[in-house]
Amino acid sequence: MASTLSSLLLPLGPTFPKRLHCKNERKSTIKTSNFGVCSCSLSHENNVSTITKQEDGCAITRRSMVGLLCCTPVFSLLTFNANGAGLPPEDKPKLCDEACEKELENIPMVTTESGLQYKDIVVGEGPSPPIGFQVAANYVAMVPSGQIFDSSLEKGLPYIFRVGSGQVIKGLDEGILSMKVGGKRRLYIPGSLAFPKGLNSAPGRPRVAPNSPVMFDVSLLYIPGLDDE
Repeated sequence: MASTLSSLLLPLGPTFPKRLHCKNERKSTIKTSNFGVCSCSLSHENNVSTITKQEDGCAITRRSMVGLLCCTPVFSLLTFNANGAGLPPEDKPKLCDEACEKELENIPMVTTESGLQYKDIVVGEGPSPPIGFQVAANYVAMVPSGQIFDSSLEKGLPYIFRVGSGQVIKGLDEGILSMKVGGKRRLYIPGSLAFPKGLNSAPGRPRVAPNSPVMFDVSLLYIPGLDDE
């Protein structure tokens, strides 16, 4: 990796010539950002060209000059990466805002026989979906820390699936079956009812380990067919 990166940072234009044809002891001046201005002389002895600083006797070879030129892109790249890392986190849409999170602390927890837990943020007034019926719902899926790994809100469309038929994870199936249309609920899904194989990470999305607990905020919008009757 280091050799590849170095090759990309090297200048693509003409390089220094192998031989420097000049008269002996020709005076010149070199100005650099780090070393200031110094009086130097170019000598050509035994086919080896060097630049010698006259003030303190130190020598800067052609190889040193190439290294100095190559340092500038490296520092620029590091600065760019540092600025990119300082970007603020993306603000993603949620079903439960800060006020909702505070209300959750006072809502009683319900635990089912399977180990699923939930809190009703809003209790709906419509019907509950029968097994096998399609439902339209919005959801925000999170790891226990609150990081979002999937959301219908980001896609801009509610998620439609057949409830109780295994089209979604077991905890989501069970949690929606006991909801009513218009309701909003937070599901605390244990690992045994979540993702057996886990989910890989993606840009801006955390990894979900196999059989790890997850949280779902769900709002049941309507039941196609049942609501139309």
